[in-house]
Amino acid sequence: MKDFRIIFQPGALRQQAAAGTSIMEAMSQAGLESDFPCGGMGKCGKCRVKVIEGLAKPTSAEQSRLTRQELEDGIRLACMTEIQEDMVVEILNPKQLKHNILMNSVDRPFSVQPHLRKFFAEVSQPTLSEHKSDWQRLRESLAAQGDMNNLKAPLSTLRRLPDMLREANNKLTTVVYDSEVLGLEPGNTTETMLGMAFDIGTTTIVGYLMDLNSGKELEVVSTLNPQAQYGGDVISRITYAGKQENGLASLHKAVTDAINKLIGEAAGRAGTSRTNIYGISIAANTTMHHLFLGINPRSIGVSPYVSAVNQGLVVDPSELGLEINGAGQVFVLPNIAGFVGADTTAVLLATEPDRREDVTLILDIGTNGEIVLGSSKKMVACSAAAGPAFEGAQITNGMRGAVGAIDHIKFGDNLEFTVIGGGSPAGICGSALLDGVAGLVELGMLNKRGKFLMPDQLTNPESLRFKDRLIEYEGTWAFLLADAGETLHGRPIMITQNDIRELQLAKGAIAAGVRILMESSGIQPEDIKEVLLAGAFGNYLNPHSACVIGLIPRELETKIRMIGNGAGTGAKIALLSAGEFSRAGDIAAAVSFIELGSYSRFNIIFAENTYFKLD
Repeated sequence: MKDFRIIFQPGALRQQAAAGTSIMEAMSQAGLESDFPCGGMGKCGKCRVKVIEGLAKPTSAEQSRLTRQELEDGIRLACMTEIQEDMVVEILNPKQLKHNILMNSVDRPFSVQPHLRKFFAEVSQPTLSEHKSDWQRLRESLAAQGDMNNLKAPLSTLRRLPDMLREANNKLTTVVYDSEVLGLEPGNTTETMLGMAFDIGTTTIVGYLMDLNSGKELEVVSTLNPQAQYGGDVISRITYAGKQENGLASLHKAVTDAINKLIGEAAGRAGTSRTNIYGISIAANTTMHHLFLGINPRSIGVSPYVSAVNQGLVVDPSELGLEINGAGQVFVLPNIAGFVGADTTAVLLATEPDRREDVTLILDIGTNGEIVLGSSKKMVACSAAAGPAFEGAQITNGMRGAVGAIDHIKFGDNLEFTVIGGGSPAGICGSALLDGVAGLVELGMLNKRGKFLMPDQLTNPESLRFKDRLIEYEGTWAFLLADAGETLHGRPIMITQNDIRELQLAKGAIAAGVRILMESSGIQPEDIKEVLLAGAFGNYLNPHSACVIGLIPRELETKIRMIGNGAGTGAKIALLSAGEFSRAGDIAAAVSFIELGSYSRFNIIFAENTYFKLD
């Protein structure tokens, strides 16, 4: 099969691609981070590129998603356009490839208790009078340092011991995990012991480089999850893993390659080597957990939505293709249920509702919203299928929280908004959609069903100043945020009637989950002491907007606290403390899971919560 040359502009990045490869696939091969919310199905129209040379005839998907002028200007969808000759492709608005990835997190006190330990040993010389083996003399030297009489060693360690012992002049460091000597190092290396904690999300991956001796955070690195090229949500990735040839292997390799890259980046920044990394902890939702481990997640996607494994795992890094010290171990936090994963367990480990007498409500809001309600007496959890609206997908001008996205909107004397990175806007992300719709509700420009009132129906005097922003779009009304002359791409940015409907479905799912957990536990809003919002969307949303639209009960607005990347905090704690990692298993086992679809009143509660409450 013939290969063709692709040049990506700006930057003149060159990439070879086989005939029939899509521009999207070539971008991935070239290491260009991009966003394909619909998983490359041609449905969202968000992956616009400009083909400068090698322009192909537009596909039917492109003809339906792009205007005639865009097609004439060489605009194509990267996921739909196949490479059949040498091409020059311009990445439109390359700043948008830079996403805002939440890396900050809360901290809580705990004791550092390393999983792996290092012991320096000065091993006695062999003599003719005492025929002790190398391994026996090493064990005796280590036993003198504490209770290590039952040490074992795998064959790989015993094979290395004779040469290592003599080359190191009988002075070496052992790496011990669970009474087993997994590594040998010449000299005294006990001061060097690093690890990395990872939060593997559907959209992003964040890694924290930690000193396992001191507990100090050394570096934080992040990237978009490259599995996005196979689908923007967990269901599409489950489908890809199950139905595409080598689908599971491709998804597994994508995430492990990304983690290896982040390990190298973090080590480079810290001026160290990846061979100094001995431990990795993993917090991930259940689907990402399975794909990371190379376990087919097909059972999660069909009723009764069970995972292959929930328990915490300790895995040899070589089994996963992770490039760290050969004596290292990978500590995978436990899942709770099919759609409430180890990332939620990590959040609970970080926030400790199981040790609080007062009731706490914890929400991690995204495409799949995980909700936990409880205290030391009882914890219940559910998963709410909110859909992609909060992340900008299936929204007319939606995009993720990247440079160029409108992230917050304010209705004052005039309409004001802020743009991530500054400059002209390119789209609207979930937090801004929340602000926009909340403002329209407060201004009385929407009825309780979320339908726009016509301009002559507006009665609130404050709404009249925004009357001219109501425009017709595809046979119905929309609210104009920025006209074509104000935007980065020359197309207007608006909130459409369909966007509002998508938000209603998303917020209805989350709100129904909250209400069902409260109802099943006999808890009223006034019983809840604190509301903790975890994750990227929860960190960037305006709590007032969330309460206005009914995403969170209005009575709880003053009790809301953002905790940043709670899953990242939990992953760090589990990495630094063997006791806390063990406790994570106890926490996961203590949570009762409620399947919302099987709750008798779910449909009624969901429908009620899609409406807006008007004052």
